[in-house]
Amino acid sequence: MIGFIQGKIETLTDKYIITNVNGVGYKIFITLSTFKNLPKKGEEVKLYTHLYVRENILDLYGFLKQEELEFFEKLVSISGIGPKGALGVLSVASVKSLKKAISSGESEILTKVSGIGKKMAAKIVLELKTKIEGDFTEETASFDNEAIDALVALGYKANEAREALSKIPEDTEDIGDKVRQALKLLGKNN
Repeated sequence: MIGFIQGKIETLTDKYIITNVNGVGYKIFITLSTFKNLPKKGEEVKLYTHLYVRENILDLYGFLKQEELEFFEKLVSISGIGPKGALGVLSVASVKSLKKAISSGESEILTKVSGIGKKMAAKIVLELKTKIEGDFTEETASFDNEAIDALVALGYKANEAREALSKIPEDTEDIGDKVRQALKLLGKNN
């Protein structure tokens, strides 16, 4: 119904923002990663939105990238996952990292979200695996798993490793190069 909203940020919190669009304030719930990448209060922003309608609820959920919105919509299509749970999933890791974890059957990353246990995480992996199957080849997933294993062996957490690897250029094919670039990114964060 509402594809995107573009306006000035009036209120900015880590859970939602209020944008002023021609004198109308829209409250839009956001992920933590969206919050970190938003411009400052008073500046213009464009968010791709999902209008969640249920009984007496009309909530807007916003994302900086179309890819995040599409993944959010896949998540809320799963029975038992509401929009707050889907936002929680998207706050744990990037869409690219989540897709890689799901395509390789790793549900552990999802259990870090409040309210998602092992059974629900397994259900998400089962239902989304076929929906995102075409996004990654098995070869790419196995290379990334090897790079994640290498970074975990060096003392980093799996989700930190996944996040760092998601920021590496996609044309990087050598595992050693991936690990070196990820280490540089992880070193900057400390």
